[in-house]
Amino acid sequence: MKRGKFITLEGGEGVGKTTNLTFIKDYLQQHAIAVTVTREPGGTALAEKIRQLVLDTDSESIAETTELLLMFAARAQHIQHVIEPALAQGNWVLCDRFTDATYAYQGGGRKLSIATIALLEQLVQGDLRPDLTLLLDAPIDIGMERAQKRGAFDRFEAEKISFFTRVRDMYLTRAAEQPARIKVIQANQPLVDVQKDIMEVMKQFTAC
Repeated sequence: MKRGKFITLEGGEGVGKTTNLTFIKDYLQQHAIAVTVTREPGGTALAEKIRQLVLDTDSESIAETTELLLMFAARAQHIQHVIEPALAQGNWVLCDRFTDATYAYQGGGRKLSIATIALLEQLVQGDLRPDLTLLLDAPIDIGMERAQKRGAFDRFEAEKISFFTRVRDMYLTRAAEQPARIKVIQANQPLVDVQKDIMEVMKQFTAC
C-alpha cells in the first residue's frame, strides 16, 4: 500500500488554524483522499493529558526544559499510536501543529537551544518529517485580538507580546530556510482569500 502524505498546519495565536484545518480536510475528502485529522500537543489519550498539564494556568510553574520534554513526550505517543499507523495505511495525516511549533514556541519564544530541539526531534521522530506545512501568518496584534474573542487565555496565550514576536520570527525564519516544504499563507486577509491561497497550494501538492 502506498504511504500517505503528512501535512501540518502551523501559526501563532488567532491565525485561524481551526477553521482552515476543516477547510483542508474537506478539500482532501472531496478529492477522494482518506484523511486522519489530529493535533499537537495531543492526539492520543495520554498525549491529551500532557496537553492539559502544559496549557493549564493553575498548575505549578513549569520549567522551560520540562515544557520542552513534555512536548516531545506527547509527540512520541502521537507518532507511534496515530501518525505512523495512519500513514502506513495510506491515509493522509492532517495535523494542527507539529515540531515547527516546538522550534517556534520553545526555541523562539522560550529561547531554548535549537540544537537541543533538533536532537530531540531526531530521537523522537527518526526520519519522519511533514511533506507539506502551511504556515498561517498574521501580525501579532491582529492574532491576539482574535484570540481574545475566544475567551480565557491558556498558559501560552497569556504570554507577553515579546514572546509572540519571537515565536512569529522563528516561524518565518524556518519558512525562509525550508521554502519547498513550508508555504506561508497571509492570514490577515479576508477568510475567502486565505482559503483561495490555501487551495492553490493544495492543488499543486495533490497534483504531485
